[in-house]
Amino acid sequence: MILILIIVIALVAWSLHLMQQAVDKNEFSLMLAGTLVAMAAAAMMAVYFLMGDYMLYVREMANRGVLESYYTSTSAVSVNPWIETGTIEYSEMNDRAPRLP
Repeated sequence: MILILIIVIALVAWSLHLMQQAVDKNEFSLMLAGTLVAMAAAAMMAVYFLMGDYMLYVREMANRGVLESYYTSTSAVSVNPWIETGTIEYSEMNDRAPRLP
C-alpha cells in the first residue's frame, strides 16, 4: 500500500510539474502530458481500491466456506485415485494402464 501511495504521489507531482512548465512555456503538449499522467495516477488508485474490495470479498467467501464447498461438491472427480490411498501397487498400475494395440 505504501509503495503504491508513493508512486501515485510521484505521478501527481510530475503531472503538476509538467502543467507548470506548460503554463510557463505556453505549450499545449506539456499540458496534455500532465493531464495524461494525472489520469494515470487516478486510474492506478481506482484499480487499487477495486482490487482491494475484490480481495476482501474473496477472503470472506473463503472464511464462510463457500469456495471450499464449491470445490468439494459431487461434480468434482478424482483425477488420480492412487493419490487418495497413498500407495501404488504394481498390479493396480497394470490393471488400469491402457493397452497398446
